[in-house]
Amino acid sequence: MKAYIFPGQGAQFTGMGLDLYEKSPIAQELFEKANDILGFSITDIMFEGTAEELKQTKVTQPAIFLHSVILAKVLGDDFTPEMVAGHSLGELSALVANGVLSFEDGLRLVSKRALAMQKACEIQPSTMAAVLGLEDQEVEDICSSIDGVVVAANYNCPGQLVISGEIEAVEKACEVLKEKGAKRAMVLPVGGAFHSPMMEPAREELAKAIEETEFKTPTCPVYQNVVAKAVTDPQEIKENLISQLTAPVRWTQCVQAMLTDGATEFIEVGPGKVLQGLIRKIDRSASVASATIE
Repeated sequence: MKAYIFPGQGAQFTGMGLDLYEKSPIAQELFEKANDILGFSITDIMFEGTAEELKQTKVTQPAIFLHSVILAKVLGDDFTPEMVAGHSLGELSALVANGVLSFEDGLRLVSKRALAMQKACEIQPSTMAAVLGLEDQEVEDICSSIDGVVVAANYNCPGQLVISGEIEAVEKACEVLKEKGAKRAMVLPVGGAFHSPMMEPAREELAKAIEETEFKTPTCPVYQNVVAKAVTDPQEIKENLISQLTAPVRWTQCVQAMLTDGATEFIEVGPGKVLQGLIRKIDRSASVASATIE
């Protein structure tokens, strides 16, 4: 069974999407439509902007979404998912790809999500840190022993977990994690504590927009970050998507569930190969590839 997977923030690069734009009239039309919906020329930043410009949350999230979703559209009949999943932001790309959301509604939600997260980051300084070389349970226990807000945020693969929360609490957790044998516990250059209680203002803002958006029945199951299992009910998909901003991304568990349910091939749709690397660490025998156009 083919599982199509969609990357999240951090996969962006200068020049992303330009090859699609130059090769495909469908891509050109969708990119131009995106510029109109967003009210600024995201294509200028994607194709010619600096890494610094691409790093702004309000740009990064729509850029990665557009690269993924437009690539899926350009693949046309070659795009044949039997299951989909996305890492964090990538879940919205997956929901457009499997017919739950229209391209336009998906992009509007991504833009709203990015701006709401940016705003939440500005309310209270916060951060994230990558922890390598410890069992998930040990990282969770240490986080819960720290004063202040610090939680497990991204279960990326065995031995790689990202924590998220208040700056002091995250820094203190990193010290303790190193003492307990973590190979690395390093604060990441991110704007805030994604997938933690610090994102509650963004969750409330996005919830309103999600409730007002039409979600259709998917063409294939989506394995959602919050529950790490196949979901096909539109109302359930909505609720999980709302919870996603303050809940952890259970990527390891999503991939394991897809494998259990018969996934034989994982195809990454979008910029980079981050998810393929994580899947190899979750299951060395898994078949992984990038979606490409001729």
